[in-house]
Amino acid sequence: MKISLLLVGKTAQDFVQKGVDEFCSRLKHYIPFELEIIPDIKNTKNLSFDQVKEKEGESILKTLQPGDHVVLLDERGKEWSSLQFAEYLEKKMHVVPKRLVFVIGGPYGFSQKVYDTAQEKVSLSKMTFSHQLIRLIFVEQLYRAMTILNNEPYHHE
Repeated sequence: MKISLLLVGKTAQDFVQKGVDEFCSRLKHYIPFELEIIPDIKNTKNLSFDQVKEKEGESILKTLQPGDHVVLLDERGKEWSSLQFAEYLEKKMHVVPKRLVFVIGGPYGFSQKVYDTAQEKVSLSKMTFSHQLIRLIFVEQLYRAMTILNNEPYHHE
């Protein structure tokens, strides 16, 4: 199984990108991992939030492959502790044949078509984070889960 993180738009803040790069390089020691970036939608000034979500949604759906197990990072998703997230990933490693794709949408969230396509939703917190910052938080949690599954000392209880 391969884990993919699908992002809408490139990371704007340099400090976030450096952190994402750091954890992405660490992750490659544990599992096949890829970061896929969907380009920002251009000329959005005259578009409503829903129109932007629809256009981003079309790009997300074009990027998905047959057999992908799609998990949206969404504020209304399931919440877990880091240990529970590690257990979730371990289970998915045994049942997802191709790619486990986590998706971070743009600043306005996901279109209904993307919600309809996804198999699951996961929330990383009851707090709201920017779609930029959640990238770093997610890859750190993914790395943490891998260290938990490998009984390494990164995570402390």
